[in-house]
Amino acid sequence: MLRQTGTFRENQEMVKRVMDSNDLEKERGITILAKNTSIFYKQPDSKDVIKINIVDTPGHSDFAGEVERTLKMVNGVLLLVDAAEGPLPGTKFVLKKSLELNLQPIVVINKIDRKDARAHEVLDEVFELFLSLGAHDHQLDFPIIYCIAKQGIAKNELEEEGTSLEPLFHAIATKIPPPPGEEDLPFQMLVSSIDYNDYLGRLGIGRIERGTIRYGSPMKIIHRDHSVEDARVTKIYTFEGLKRAEVQYAFAGDIIAISGMEDVDIGETIADAADPTPLPFVTIEEPTLSMNFIVNNSPFAGLEGKYVTTRNLGDRLAKELRSNVSLRVELTDTPDAFKVSGRGELHLGILIETMRREGFEFQVSAPEVIYKRIDDVLCEPIEHVIIDVPDEHAGIIIQNLGSRKGVMKNMLQSQGNTRLEFLIPARGLLGFRSEFMTDTKGTGILHHNFNGYEPFKGDLSTRHKGAVIQLEDGDSTGYAMFKLQERITFFIPPGVRVYGGMIVGENARDEDIIVNVCKTKQLTNMRSSGADEAIRLEPPRIHSLEQAMEWIAGDEYIEVTPKSLRLRKKFLDHNERQRMSKKKATPMES
Repeated sequence: MLRQTGTFRENQEMVKRVMDSNDLEKERGITILAKNTSIFYKQPDSKDVIKINIVDTPGHSDFAGEVERTLKMVNGVLLLVDAAEGPLPGTKFVLKKSLELNLQPIVVINKIDRKDARAHEVLDEVFELFLSLGAHDHQLDFPIIYCIAKQGIAKNELEEEGTSLEPLFHAIATKIPPPPGEEDLPFQMLVSSIDYNDYLGRLGIGRIERGTIRYGSPMKIIHRDHSVEDARVTKIYTFEGLKRAEVQYAFAGDIIAISGMEDVDIGETIADAADPTPLPFVTIEEPTLSMNFIVNNSPFAGLEGKYVTTRNLGDRLAKELRSNVSLRVELTDTPDAFKVSGRGELHLGILIETMRREGFEFQVSAPEVIYKRIDDVLCEPIEHVIIDVPDEHAGIIIQNLGSRKGVMKNMLQSQGNTRLEFLIPARGLLGFRSEFMTDTKGTGILHHNFNGYEPFKGDLSTRHKGAVIQLEDGDSTGYAMFKLQERITFFIPPGVRVYGGMIVGENARDEDIIVNVCKTKQLTNMRSSGADEAIRLEPPRIHSLEQAMEWIAGDEYIEVTPKSLRLRKKFLDHNERQRMSKKKATPMES
């Protein structure tokens, strides 16, 4: 779309995923933050040029806060669906939110050139999805565009020959209504996003609901607590392609970025000083998963991180709250721990990874689901899971999800693959992804999103193997690990510094064991310490952050530093661990 509307030259080299500018987005191939761009489209039968503002939103429900707040800036949505995979849980979530806001949808079925494409069947599935979400009649009358995005081709009918994206541009121009708003009324804008500039400070981004804004105009900021603050416009930017263009004024309907409001936050209103009327902010759904962020107190604390204190950690989490609207941070009984709640493992994992790259060093506890009492019944979050696996692996996946209290809702077989649809407690998915990849030999595809709260499903165990705990401080040796590797899967290579209480591997059985990976071969009268048979060690299983979050149990922490991820027990001393486990097992006297 950007290239065919002249944002890029014909011979200009384009980077892949040009909208995903964040390092983590490029690495993982997902959209994490919502972003704005715009294109200028000239209709073939008219001289008028139309400006089309585009907001790229994440599809994963863990980043639902980004979707919920940015949908207030648009009047229509392009629902992008894969011609082979069909609607996924993320598709359902984004569509549900847009239908609730009465936005006009355009269904775009992409990748119609795939060998396993089934465009007509996918269209039927999309229509059924609209009906299940209670779409209005005018929303059900949605335009359908068939696309091959990589080749820049769109067409209205599958059998047509396409040469450009003209049918898509035409559908947007004719079907999506222009933004409402009168230019003569006092200025009013809801801040839907925040950006930061080293020279200008905070930039409030949003769509002008009514009126006109000019450079230097006096404004009022209406905060969420209904307090009002004076401000003055120092810069106004509009979005043109992938760049921001400075302008002297802007009108109702345009999406702009304003500087001069240092204390403005998402969900607050910027209004004319003569008429400071607030705008309603969209309701953000509650978090479903929580973790404790704790100041690092391990023997290696402060060796690798730049920011290590309680104040550093608290300030960084408070800063995150200003832009991450679906996050919650609470104080705990201990002063060096914060309870952080989010929409899922990926949501919290991205925050941890971002802080780690900024130089923070801290510990995190195992994820815990957030329970609710609804009509005096204990309820827990349920996830809607869709899994695509080869037929030969379907049985073991059904067995695994069944043991985790999953309920199968649908099963379809097609061209050697099976699609399984489950409803499963969110805690049942903790630790499932790594088992899933092993069970399917890396060939399975897993999608899930939050479905709702249901009555508590009962106890379930997620980890069936124990931890291997290091006995003392020192450096791991190949000699000690070689003797142990028959019954242990190690998480560390030889030659790594370790400490007592650190988790160095996984036991083949379900109980924790204590080992000493620092043991060295002793020199004797008969032989030197170096003479021995050749040592062959199995490669260690190095955990990523998400894998570590899934693996740890309630009495374990992940030590997060800019250079390392270490797993450890909450209580490093073995005697203290035993004492605390007995204390936990002893029922309290009434």
